[in-house]
Amino acid sequence: MHFIPEALDEYVVKHSADEPELLKALTRETYQKILQPRMLSGHYQGRLLSMLSKLIRPKTILEIGTYTGYSALCLAEGMQKDGVLHTIDINEELHDFQRKYFDASEFGAQIHQHTGNALDIIPTLETTFDLVFIDADKPNYPQYFHAIIEKMNPNGIILSDNVLWSGKVIEPLQKNDVSTEALLEYNSLLKEDTRIETVVLPIRDGLTISRVI
Repeated sequence: MHFIPEALDEYVVKHSADEPELLKALTRETYQKILQPRMLSGHYQGRLLSMLSKLIRPKTILEIGTYTGYSALCLAEGMQKDGVLHTIDINEELHDFQRKYFDASEFGAQIHQHTGNALDIIPTLETTFDLVFIDADKPNYPQYFHAIIEKMNPNGIILSDNVLWSGKVIEPLQKNDVSTEALLEYNSLLKEDTRIETVVLPIRDGLTISRVI
């Protein structure tokens, strides 16, 4: 969803950094072969993730929700030379697709894939994180936060995608809309938790930046 007029959005994209060729190829193949290609982060948001990572300079990154690997590669661009990125996805059918593009990048050896339920996998990761990106199933967003908050380093950053959910967060809640209900809970949780400070950006479908205090 775009929260500004389409023409202005096109201007913003045109005057932002270009998309790397590898990511262009990943996008094309995702649209050709993979279901729900709209789940891809895409050019503009990808450049934003890259910029944020370059500003943070994380040594350890956790991504919850890999899809075809686009956002992981963007986040890896800002990682320290000896850094590590852990990415988790429940869809085992995407594993080889992701790996192909990870290995085609300069970050292949630094990206560790995990397949399965993130809530089961996160407790097994024996590390703490400078940067976490949450972009997975919305009903589990609050649980993901509780799972990772104690694994965050001081001044660590949590990025949360789709927090405006096509504007549904300000509409009357529909019966059985568990995703919107979870996001309403999640957005309140990020605002009220005293361990972090949070800013919501109306970019694409909403992106929250939370800093561990």
